[in-house]
Amino acid sequence: MPASLPKAAALAAGLAVTALALSACGSAPTTQTSADGKNGKSAATATSAEEFGGMDALIAAAKKEGTLNAIALPRDWANYGALIDGFTKKYGIKIQNETPDAASQDEINAVTSRKGQDRAPDVLDLGASFAISGAQQGLFAPYKVASYDDIPAAQKDAQARWYNDYGGYVSIGCDAKRVKNCPTTFADLLKPEYKGQVAMNGNPTKSGSAFGGVYAAALANGGSFDDIQPGIDFFGKLKKNGNYNPVESTPATVEKGETPISIDWDYLNAGYAEEFASKGVDWKVSVPSDGEYAQYYAQAINKDAPHPAAARLWQEYLYSAEGQNLWLAGFARPVLMPAMDKAGTLDKTAAAKLPPVAGTPSFPTDDQQNKAKEVLAQGWGKAVSG
Repeated sequence: MPASLPKAAALAAGLAVTALALSACGSAPTTQTSADGKNGKSAATATSAEEFGGMDALIAAAKKEGTLNAIALPRDWANYGALIDGFTKKYGIKIQNETPDAASQDEINAVTSRKGQDRAPDVLDLGASFAISGAQQGLFAPYKVASYDDIPAAQKDAQARWYNDYGGYVSIGCDAKRVKNCPTTFADLLKPEYKGQVAMNGNPTKSGSAFGGVYAAALANGGSFDDIQPGIDFFGKLKKNGNYNPVESTPATVEKGETPISIDWDYLNAGYAEEFASKGVDWKVSVPSDGEYAQYYAQAINKDAPHPAAARLWQEYLYSAEGQNLWLAGFARPVLMPAMDKAGTLDKTAAAKLPPVAGTPSFPTDDQQNKAKEVLAQGWGKAVSG
């Protein structure tokens, strides 16, 4: 995620898919995959900690495995560095975090190409559309974290094969020292003064953040959740008038001034503003009023995870108050934010730092997102090629 949707899930989509898909063969998973709980239940098939024998049993089994295979988790993406360190410190389990800047599609490729290998990812952080398609392919294990019931129904799979974790709004980040008048709407981005300056965090056919950027542009230009084509057409116009910058926006490109305007999630842009202020970068962040689009990333467990107990414990950690507040500290909006606010466990100081937005967000359905992905796959390359 992915920075840099993890996905940038987005995570940045700069990797070639083959870098993950054509991996060297690993050995078959060890017997740790059949670790048993107090009731003899296998971690690989447990659908809750309670079913496995309780949290103590799950923790013990995860510690015995000793490792968690993660992928596409940039440390500077939504505060994942603190989450990774916090989990390891709390449970003594080492996280193997492969190719942090991989995209959501790369994660899916790693699951399918490494089935049965001990190098396969245990857990996934995916753009919403990729979580939906991965579940439809039968790649994920159903598992309900302790706080599952507090996750809004519209933000989880009915079979618990995935559920949203953290999210935000598509925003426009701008280097105010390099750009005289920072744009605040999608309409602004078409102005001649922004020639060669408008970038995105990856390719929308692979990256969740870039996918969100195209959807937001569609909403700003007469489209809808049922019609993403106006968003594709918008970026075609940006390309034609010379404003589109094909360089993938990352923390490095922002700091160096290579992507002075970046369409990305608000929590990433807000993070850049804080991170680079001491380095002389005046990064302004606006949620465009003409294309307000919110989306969350989702967590899933690989059905064939080589470390099934650690995978489930990682999910429990992410959906605890501790984990959710760590995402919030990274300017991301945790899915349990309303429930935590009601329970009095929300970090109010961190919540107050979020970029302001108006209204209540709405989200496209599974079918709408699947259709949008198909339309993007067919039209994106043509729109921005040449």
